[in-house]
Parts: sequence; structure tokens; C-alpha cells
Amino acid sequence: MRVSLPAGIAIGLAALFSVFHLVLGVASFAWVRDVGPVLACMALYAAASTVALVLPGRVLPVWAACFSLATALVMPVIAAPVVDLGHKDDSTTWWVAAVGTLMVVLVVRGRRAFAWVGVGFLTLFVVAWAGPGAFAGLGVAGSVTWVAIATGFAVAMDRATRATRDFVRAEQETADWQAAQDAHVFERQFRLSQTTRMALPMLQRIIERGGELTDDERAECLHLEQAIRDEIRGRSLLSDDVRDEVMRLRRRGATVQLHDDGGLDDLEVDDLRRVHAQIADALRGARDADNVIVRTVSEGSDSAVTIVGLRLDTAASESAALGAGPEDEDGDEDDSVVLWLEIPRHVTA
Repeated sequence: MRVSLPAGIAIGLAALFSVFHLVLGVASFAWVRDVGPVLACMALYAAASTVALVLPGRVLPVWAACFSLATALVMPVIAAPVVDLGHKDDSTTWWVAAVGTLMVVLVVRGRRAFAWVGVGFLTLFVVAWAGPGAFAGLGVAGSVTWVAIATGFAVAMDRATRATRDFVRAEQETADWQAAQDAHVFERQFRLSQTTRMALPMLQRIIERGGELTDDERAECLHLEQAIRDEIRGRSLLSDDVRDEVMRLRRRGATVQLHDDGGLDDLEVDDLRRVHAQIADALRGARDADNVIVRTVSEGSDSAVTIVGLRLDTAASESAALGAGPEDEDGDEDDSVVLWLEIPRHVTA
């Protein structure tokens, strides 16, 4: 369970403490030798407290921290000369507790170094001005104690925040690892079911006949083995229609090669369906090809898939398949290329 204090309530409490110190400053008018320095200190303190409390963000900006520190350094120097130490009214040294409160605000706002400089100067100044006994008698010890307590809480909160951040990161990494494991398991199950669906009838036939197969059945086993390989190395190119057309070409005697290099991973579902439909249509029109090569194009290209159909499995045909199009270097059309198709990655209106 997480317990927290709303920021508005915390700011309101700090503001009440600041106003209380200002009230004590007003009460000290009757006991000080000159109210001018007291009014100047009150104005500085009110401005510094407002800036430190109102500015947004967890960490106070450097300029605001410097302004608060400067106020803490100036207030004792201005207010102390008009105080009569022989008078025992606590309101005359209101600025001691005020500086301590302002330094506590700096600690909470993430400027601990500034706060300790301010409270350290306050301690040295008061001891030098009123003697060692003033450390406890004028409330300096209380200011130092509150700054120390605030520092301890701030350090503990920083550690808790870092620990929480580490736990959140570890939880996210665990969730990512679990998702990856689930994806691997799903992928294995899907591939196993796909392989079983394609190969199980033939395996049962082999068992029933004791391995005695006809030539056509042996050829069908080779086709099934190639189809299983397609599921591994060309899976993003496959749909049910594409599988059917690839099998028809292979049964006719053509060689079909599917190469998935990951170029379709960034496509939306509609674009992927359009690409599969165009691949199936192209394979239907490649009846005269002896060798069909279907390959994805890397991301960043305007084309998603290239399809090349060759009439003869010759060196010239392979050179044409590796070229940039159905024309050779001299610009003459190569008769061995019966199909050349580039399927666009996206369709523009």
C-alpha cells in the first residue's frame, strides 16, 4: 500500500509555518530598536518562501535556490543589530526559526547543499553574535535539527524512489521475457500444427503401406518437405492461396523458392493481405516458368516483394534473376525471363 501526502496540503502546511514566522516578526516591532530592518527581512523572507513553495517541479531551479540561500545569509546580518539581547521576548529572534524553515523547504525541493550552507552560516553567525549559549537558547539547535531530519527523509525517499524504479524496470523486463517465451511457445505450437496438418496424411499412408510408395507418392513427399521448409524460411510470404499456388507449380515440375528476409514485418494487416493476394495472382500467371523466385525487399524500399519467373534453369536465367530487371546490360530483353513483378509496399490513392 502506498501512502502519500497531496502536494497542495504539503505546500499549505509549509505556507502556514512561513506566515507564523511573519506574525512573530510583526510582534517583535515593540521590542526592537528599529523596525526598518525587520520589515526588510520580512519582505525578503516572504518573497523567498513564495518562490520556493510555488515554483513547479520536484527540484527547485538553481536561481531560486540561490535566492533562498541569499535570503538566509542576509536576514541574520540585517536583523541581529536591532535586537536587544537583554530582552527575553522570543519574537525578536523570529528570523532564526524562519531561516531554518526556509532551509527545510530547500531540502524538500532537492537542494540539500544550499540548505546546509544556509543553516551552517546561521549557526556560526548566531554563536559569534550572541555567544555559544545562543545555539540552544535562540533556537539554532532546532533549525539544525529540522534540517537534519528533513535531509534524512529526503535521502530515504530518494533511495525508495530508486528502488521503486528498479522494481518497475525489473517487472517490465520480466513481462517482456514472459511475452517472448509465450510467443516462442505459440510459434512452436503453430509450426507443429501446420507441419502435422500437411504431413500427417502422407505419414499415415507410409505406415499403412510399410514404406512401399509409388513414384508419384515419393514426389509428393518431396513437395511436402519443401512446403515445410517454406514455413520456416518464407513464412511472411505465405497465405493459404499462396501455399496452394506454390504446390501447384511444384507438382507441375517447377522449382519455387521463397525467401523471407523480414521486409514485411512493418506492414499493416490490410497491406499484408494485398501483398499475399498479388503473390498468389502472380504465381497463377507463372505457368510457363521452370524456376520461380519470390523474395522480400528490405525495409525502406518502395517495393515489398519481387517475383521472378524463369523459363530455363540456365546460367543466363540465373544472371537475369540477379539483375535489376528483365533486361541485360545491353538493353536486350532476355527470353528466359517470363515473369518480373515488383509488388509495392503501400498503395497510394
